Amino acid sequence: MKPFVILQLRPETAAADNEFDAILKKSGLAQSEAVRIRLDREPIRAGFELHDYAGVIVGGGPGCVSDPVDQKNEAERRIEDSILKLMPAIAAADFPFMGCCYGIGILAHHLGAKVGKERYGEDVGAVECILTTDGKSDPLVKDLPNKFMAFVGHKEAVQELPEGCSLLLTSEPCPYQMIRYRNNIYATQFHPEADSRVFELRINIYKDKGYFPPEEAEQLITSCNGQHVHVPEAILSNFVGKYRQCSE
Repeated sequence: MKPFVILQLRPETAAADNEFDAILKKSGLAQSEAVRIRLDREPIRAGFELHDYAGVIVGGGPGCVSDPVDQKNEAERRIEDSILKLMPAIAAADFPFMGCCYGIGILAHHLGAKVGKERYGEDVGAVECILTTDGKSDPLVKDLPNKFMAFVGHKEAVQELPEGCSLLLTSEPCPYQMIRYRNNIYATQFHPEADSRVFELRINIYKDKGYFPPEEAEQLITSCNGQHVHVPEAILSNFVGKYRQCSE
């Protein structure tokens, strides 16, 4: 069976390690079924071939696609450049792709849609996601509840549905919570791998990164720990289940 490649964009080791563990746990992947690449530390190697893998999973990160290039540090520019260079091949092949958080901005940007901070940025916490008509027939989400909670926290968001995409999940603060391009390319605004313990760690790590006033960290942790967020992880499990079978 082909492995899945997990591309990580977080330069903070504690956050990256925790995210990787969460993706494995929530998706049902064994460590032997995953190839981990931390793009802050290493480039995608020469000779990388998508079809050596069952699918691509992209994690989140503190960077913003919409920030001007001169406002990004060297690591952010390198990370963004690496993943954007992969997108033409992924889109052309309709290759299995799951972009979590930062991944929806990467996909939308590649497809020519506007990503920005004008509207739909979200405070750290849980929001109610709602299945759309297209979502009710999509194999990754059709069996989920019509409404469920998911963890978010974003400075930017997709401002319009990219051309050629189907909208699968929406919410009141941000209409574009999950999209699909062609048949196999997915992205979520929310974090499908995150539960309250994952978000507690991230709140502590990113409390000085401009997502919220640092003095509100403990209050946010208490609020997140009061949420029971478990449905979104089924999306990762469904993604892996579908494309693991296809690669056997």
